[in-house]
Amino acid sequence: MEIPPINLKAILVVHWLLTVWGCIAWLPSSYICANFSVLAVGVWAMAQRDSVDAVLMFLIGLLLTIVIDIVHFSVFYSVSPAGDLFRFSTGMAIFSLILKPFSCFFVYQMYRERGGEYNINFGFPTVTQNRDTYQSIDHHDQPDNSAKPYIQGEDQKHGVRAY
Repeated sequence: MEIPPINLKAILVVHWLLTVWGCIAWLPSSYICANFSVLAVGVWAMAQRDSVDAVLMFLIGLLLTIVIDIVHFSVFYSVSPAGDLFRFSTGMAIFSLILKPFSCFFVYQMYRERGGEYNINFGFPTVTQNRDTYQSIDHHDQPDNSAKPYIQGEDQKHGVRAY
């Protein structure tokens, strides 16, 4: 099944618009800072079309704002102001939250298209099962001098042997 290409500009514009509409009535400044800083990283990813790091940072930011939005809604939501503006703002913020997993999926596809690895590596050392670089210690076809690296023949110079 072929995944339709979604433009990064479209994702940014939709989330920008929904964030602006969501911030009209009741959300705190921490919600505003978190979402607009992630959108700024998205603009960076859009500006540098060949950067894998920019799109990865945008993806991680979107994933983090999903958690941050849930915390903001659970802590700051109150039913008391029942005006139309409050309901509109709440609806747009929730709609933005609902769209973020889909946006993460499309941004991950862009990450792979830009040459990102399928598994995300954060630089921690890992153990691999690649045995192509191993040297066997079973070989007996080497000359006797290699078994005794510090004993030099008469025609060789004395000194440290280069490996």
